[in-house]
Amino acid sequence: MKLQALSLILLCSAMVALPQVRPAKILAVYAFPGKSHFMMHTALIRELIESGHQVTMIAAFSLASQQLGSNYTELLIEPVYDFWHDVKLNFGVQHLFDLTRMKNYDFLKMLEIIGLKTTEHALRQPHVQALIHASQTEGVFDLLLAEQFYQEAFLALAHKYKIPIVTTSTLGYENHMSQMMGLITPWSFVPHGFMPFTDRMSFMERVRNTYVSLYEDLDRLFNYFPKMDAITEQYFGSVLAEVPKVRHMETQISVMLLNSHAPLTTARPTVDAMVPVGGMHIYPPKPLPTDMQSFLDAATDGAIYFSLGNNVQSKEMPAHMLQLFLKVFGSMKQRVLWKFEDESIGQLPPNVMIRKWLPQADILAHPNIKVFITHGGLFGTQEGVHYAVPMLGIPFYCDQHLNMNKAVLGGYAISLHFQSITEQLLRHSLLQLIHNASYAENVQRVSRIFRDRPLPPRRSAVFWIEYVIRHKGAPHMRSAGLDLKWYQFYLLDVISFVAAVGLALLLLLLLALRLLRGSGKKHSKSKSH
Repeated sequence: MKLQALSLILLCSAMVALPQVRPAKILAVYAFPGKSHFMMHTALIRELIESGHQVTMIAAFSLASQQLGSNYTELLIEPVYDFWHDVKLNFGVQHLFDLTRMKNYDFLKMLEIIGLKTTEHALRQPHVQALIHASQTEGVFDLLLAEQFYQEAFLALAHKYKIPIVTTSTLGYENHMSQMMGLITPWSFVPHGFMPFTDRMSFMERVRNTYVSLYEDLDRLFNYFPKMDAITEQYFGSVLAEVPKVRHMETQISVMLLNSHAPLTTARPTVDAMVPVGGMHIYPPKPLPTDMQSFLDAATDGAIYFSLGNNVQSKEMPAHMLQLFLKVFGSMKQRVLWKFEDESIGQLPPNVMIRKWLPQADILAHPNIKVFITHGGLFGTQEGVHYAVPMLGIPFYCDQHLNMNKAVLGGYAISLHFQSITEQLLRHSLLQLIHNASYAENVQRVSRIFRDRPLPPRRSAVFWIEYVIRHKGAPHMRSAGLDLKWYQFYLLDVISFVAAVGLALLLLLLLALRLLRGSGKKHSKSKSH
């Protein structure tokens, strides 16, 4: 009883110590139709509503099922834009399993297509047009909350309503964020988000990392930004006296909430305005459906959970690879719970259960789960670490390779290339993860670090949003590096000055030596006469 009383006193003291903020009116823009992205968005919006704020949200998916109450207003984008159709059409692929053959430059092109198409689709919506053309803007909103994912035209709403900006990045850290926040990301040990490297790179890996990082920076500057600027001008040109450029709007972001947290990311230079809140979507586990609970409870030798996420669907797996997986699963003692979108698959091994949809985090919390077969998405990786489950990664595109390489380096995962998987390799990898105790020990260690924080991630995110509102955009957190010319930022003017002074001194030294040599010759001639 004494301990409970003490805990209650400490909790009350902490609540009193936290700065209070009046209920704010927040305009949230989550227009990108990525289902996994909405796990983070939903968690944040719920937390804001429960904290007493009013949220008006431009939403790619409805949150009606959350029953958020009268403080939530939804401006739904309809229909949901099928951006994967555009990707498949542009790259000539039949299904997303073919993305394993794409190069980094293809991924940049893919994100450009996704960003431009989904942004324009959302901007055309009548609800969004009403926001853009509203005559009343003073005091309507206190903050713009937007996703940091190729939707930059929406940042112009902050200029329309004269409000500060907080963005949320579902991908975590990205190298190009350095220009947005006024700091330098060292490519010598911070790998590009699409590269299959760790922070321990060889010389040739550093060469490739530098090339890809520089290529992305230049591609954004000279290719992507002009296209997004054109969209911004098209939809905001009639309501803003001067439409700001995307490059300028990005530097006006007050705080960036990042779907990342140690030790799942590379330690790197950062600023106070970049706040890691990874794992915000993870809640205490709920009871499983009865059939799944019974299936896992009876797994006396353990169980394997298999999901490739929302985008890569197992039902599209090539037939020979499907048979390979089923053959290996059927030969094992462990039970397998597989997210498979076509439940009419036919004859299954008796130890395999498939479902179109599975409550992933709740399943990973079950004590009999021994291995998580994953595509390496950031949300799933965080869930696997949170519940300390070793992982077999099969990454397909973008940051998935980086996430799994970090897990392999941490000693709690094995990563396989989908096109190279054989029966022997798959079986051996699964048995290693199940029977080699080092994988379980390492993931338990990493899990303890991941969960050790001063504030839970959702509370941390709300704190910083309220902080920006309280301090009118928190301009004191803005890096002065954002106001420097590019040659000043990279000290090229100082380097040029030092080089010029050094060159001048060298020339003076050479001139002095020449004069001394000349005077010496004259002196010797005068002696000879």
